[in-house]
Amino acid sequence: MFPIRDTQPSYSTPMVTIALILVNALVFFYEISLDAWTRNDFIAAYGLVPEHFTAANLITSMFLHGGWMHMLGNMWFLWIFGDNIEDILGHAKFLVFYLVCGVAAGLTQVFLTTDPRIPTVGASGAIAGVMGAYMLKFPHSRVLTLVTIIFFFTTVEVPAWVMLIYWFVIQFTSGVGAIASSHVTQGGGVAFFAHVGGFVAGALLINAMGPRRVYSRRRDLRW
Repeated sequence: MFPIRDTQPSYSTPMVTIALILVNALVFFYEISLDAWTRNDFIAAYGLVPEHFTAANLITSMFLHGGWMHMLGNMWFLWIFGDNIEDILGHAKFLVFYLVCGVAAGLTQVFLTTDPRIPTVGASGAIAGVMGAYMLKFPHSRVLTLVTIIFFFTTVEVPAWVMLIYWFVIQFTSGVGAIASSHVTQGGGVAFFAHVGGFVAGALLINAMGPRRVYSRRRDLRW
């Protein structure tokens, strides 16, 4: 299932979400401007390599991507779900929330990686945190989703909680599968446990950080 849009309105301009998308895009354009050797060195230096772990790389790795589809897919998910979480947290809190989720995702991947030599890159762990928060705050929002039925594509609206739990289960089972088959696989792949760690962190953090006051008033009026 691939989300196209959600039905949950946002009542403020998602300035941090937009800024994060722009920064990720600019870093990616810089990456692809490099020749192959220099790009590999750049990713090795700023990606999250468990074998050469540094705290700074927990942050820098969030802004690197492995290709066009990786970057565009991540930014699309951030655009759909990020504005609503930024709306309820406020701009500054949302930025802290996003970075902490990304750090939690990175640490999860470091502890559960099947190959400590492979760099982990991408914003998907932090965005998974946004999705975990969205599932708790807007479970009954509808998400227009692209689905495949044999050889045909169609769209269907599903409750956010259905789509997000489905996504989480896929990430978790795929991560377990990656560990189970690590002795026969080679090279890199999807950092499934980074997604799991980010999602859980977002679900835990969203209530701990607390919504801004205007959201609380709006929610009370809605009920």
